[in-house]
Amino acid sequence: QVQLQESGGGLVQPGGALRLTCTVSGNIVGTDTWAWSRQAPGKKRELVATITNGGQTNYADSVKGRFTITRDNAKNMVYLQLNNTKPEDTALYYCAAANNYFGLRPAGYTYWGQGTQVTVSS
Repeated sequence: QVQLQESGGGLVQPGGALRLTCTVSGNIVGTDTWAWSRQAPGKKRELVATITNGGQTNYADSVKGRFTITRDNAKNMVYLQLNNTKPEDTALYYCAAANNYFGLRPAGYTYWGQGTQVTVSS
């Protein structure tokens, strides 16, 4: 079993920046891809960024060039840096983990955190 705990959400102004943090614990040997996903009210869950244990990254078009995913394998943590935020980035952000899957389909991820709220508003 793998546990994921997100933190760092909050209120940010449009054009601002925020960094989300996820701590991964448990049987992490069984996971090689860690990711960030988000879900806004009334919308489907969207995978926004993934990173393999080798550092290969993948981004959704909606965040490419603005968000950056990184990971620290020694600390078992994964981060999402949000820059140049937009009101449409407002959502509950989830950390996720998968084994042998590197794509952007939420169904490919087995383990999920509880989420941290990000609100972009002036």
